[in-house]
Amino acid sequence: MRAIKLYTSRLCLLPLLATLAAAQTDLRVEPAQGNMLWLTRPYRSKTVAPIRTGNSSRLDALTRAGQLYLTAPDVVALAIENNVDVEVQRYAPLLAQEVLRRAKAGGALRSVGLPIAAGPQSVSLQGVSLAADSGLSGGGGGVGSGGGIVTQLGPGIMSLDPTLTAFVNFQHAKTPQSNTILTGTTALVSDSRVFQTQYSQNWDFGLNAQVGYSNQHIKVNSQFFNLNPYTTGALDLQVAQNLLQGFGSAVNGRNIRVQKNNLKVTDLQFKQQLIATISSALNLYWDLVSFDVDVRARRQGLATARQLLDDNRKLVAAGSLAEIEITRAEAQVYAAQQDLVIAETNFMQQETILKNVLSRNGVATAGLSAVRIVPLDKIAVPEKDDIPPLEDLTAAALDRRSEIQQARINLESNKINLTGIKSALKPSLQAFAQFTTNGLAGDLTALGALQPGIAELSGGYGRLLSQIFSANYPSYSAGFSLNIPLRNRAAQSDYATSMLEMRQNELNLLKNTSQVRVDVQNAVIGLRQARARYEAALKSRQLQEETLSADQRKYTLGVTTAFQVVQSQRDLATAQSAEVQAMANYTHARIAYDQALGRTLDVNNVSLDEALQGRVSRQSTLGGVQ
Repeated sequence: MRAIKLYTSRLCLLPLLATLAAAQTDLRVEPAQGNMLWLTRPYRSKTVAPIRTGNSSRLDALTRAGQLYLTAPDVVALAIENNVDVEVQRYAPLLAQEVLRRAKAGGALRSVGLPIAAGPQSVSLQGVSLAADSGLSGGGGGVGSGGGIVTQLGPGIMSLDPTLTAFVNFQHAKTPQSNTILTGTTALVSDSRVFQTQYSQNWDFGLNAQVGYSNQHIKVNSQFFNLNPYTTGALDLQVAQNLLQGFGSAVNGRNIRVQKNNLKVTDLQFKQQLIATISSALNLYWDLVSFDVDVRARRQGLATARQLLDDNRKLVAAGSLAEIEITRAEAQVYAAQQDLVIAETNFMQQETILKNVLSRNGVATAGLSAVRIVPLDKIAVPEKDDIPPLEDLTAAALDRRSEIQQARINLESNKINLTGIKSALKPSLQAFAQFTTNGLAGDLTALGALQPGIAELSGGYGRLLSQIFSANYPSYSAGFSLNIPLRNRAAQSDYATSMLEMRQNELNLLKNTSQVRVDVQNAVIGLRQARARYEAALKSRQLQEETLSADQRKYTLGVTTAFQVVQSQRDLATAQSAEVQAMANYTHARIAYDQALGRTLDVNNVSLDEALQGRVSRQSTLGGVQ
C-alpha cells in the first residue's frame, strides 16, 4: 500500500516537474551537433530552444488554498518571469546577434524583432490619472534600410566569408577529321581529365584575392603530338583593390558597426518593455487594492443600511415611526446592494486582467481561473513627497530615458550608413594584378624525340609541379579599371535623401528631448495634484463619518428623520469611494512619475540581467527564494 502511495505521489509530481522544467529552459541558439563537426559545422543548421510555456514556480509558491497572495514586489517579479510581452522581447538580443553574424559575413541587415507592447488597462479608469502619452517612439528597432532583408544603399558589400570551389570533369570525345595531315587520323579520339580548384577571399578594406590551380590530362590517338599523353597545369593568383568607390573598412564594414549599435538598441528596447510591463502590472495591482478597499466599504455601507432598516421596523412596530420610513430604509439597502455588486464585479474583472498579465498562459493556466487574488498591501500615501528641483529631474530623465538613448544611437548609425552612401558618389577605380605560372609534362612520342628542347618536358606529374613552382613559364599582368558615371543621379539622390532623413531624425531627437521635459513637468504636477486630491478626499470622508455619526445619534433621540440618516449614509459611501479613487490616483501618479524619470526599474529593484534570464532571485512573500 505504501509503495502504491509513493508511486501515485510521483505521478502527481510529473506535471509540476514538467512545468518547472519548461520554465527553467534558457533562451538560446544551440550550436550545430554531429560527427565530424569541425568539417561540417558551416553546413549544419542551429537549433533554437522551444518557447517556454510554463510559469515560474513563484506563482505556485504564492498560492495557498485556492488564494493567490500578492504584494507589489511579487507582482513585479511575476511580471518579469511570466509575462508574454517581456518573453517576446527576450528574443531580441538573440535575433540581433544572428543579424550581426550575417553582417560579419558581408550580408545586408535584416529588420527583426517586434515593437514594444503596451500593457492592459484596468476595468475602470474613471478618475484615474495614468502616465500621459509622451509622444516618444517606444517601439522602434535599430537602424536598417527597409523591411525584411534590407535594401543596401551605397556600394555593395562583398561576401567576407572565404569561398572554396572545385571542378572535376572526365570526357571522352571522338571527332571526325577533315584534314588527316594535321592529326594523322580520320577520327581523333581524346580522353581528358580536368581538375580545377580556387580559393577566394574578400577583406573589408576593399581587397579581393583569388588563388586557383588547374590541370588537364589529355590522351589522344594521334602520333602527330610531341607528348602523348600529356598534362598541363597552372597556378594563378589574382588580386584587385578598390581605390575610390568601395574603399576602406568604414564603407565595407558599415553594416557590422550599425548592427553592433543595434545590439545596444535591443537592450534598450527590452528595458522599455520591462518598464511598460511593470508599470502596467503595478497599475493593475494598485487598482485591485483600491477595488478591494471599495468592496469592504460597500459591505460596511450595506451593513449600516440593514441596521437602519431593522431599527425602523422596530420603531414602526412600536408605533413611534411612520411606516414610510421602512420603505426609505429598504430603498437604501437595495441601493447599497447594487453598489456592492458593482464593486465586487470590478474586483473580479480586475483579478482576471491581472492574472492574465502575471501568467504565461493567462487564465488558461490550470486552476488559475478559480484562484482568488488576495492583495496584501495597503495604499499608503506618505506625509510629503520629496521632489527635487525640476531642472535636476529633467537632467536625470534625459540621462536615463531609453527612448533618448535609442534615438542617439540610431543617429550615430545613420552617420555610419551615410559613409557608405557617400562612397557611391565616387567613380569606380580598381587596381588589379595577376600572376600565373604554367607547366606541361607528358610522355615523349617518336615525333617529339626528333624535336629539340621537347625532351625537357618529358616526365610525370612531378615534372609538371616542378615547372609550376619554379615559375619556368610565368605570365603576369597588371592594370587599372575606371568607370565614371557621367550623371550619377541615383547616388546623388541617395546621399541627399539620407542627409534629409538624418536631419529629420535630429529634429525628432530635439522634439523628444523637449517632450521628456514636458513629461517630467506633467508628472510632477500630476503627483502634486494627486496628493491634493487625496487630502481633500480624506478630509471629506472624515467629515462625512462625523456627520453620519451625529445624524444617527439625533435619530436615536428623535431629533432628526430617517431620510436624513439615509442621505448621510449615501454621502459617506460617495466620500469613501472618492477617497479610494484618490488613493488609486496617487499610486498611478507615483508610477507615472517614476516612468517619466526613467527610474522604474531602480525603484522596484529590478536587475536587467535577471530579467533577461527570466528568473528573479528575490524572496517571495510566503518565503523561499525563487
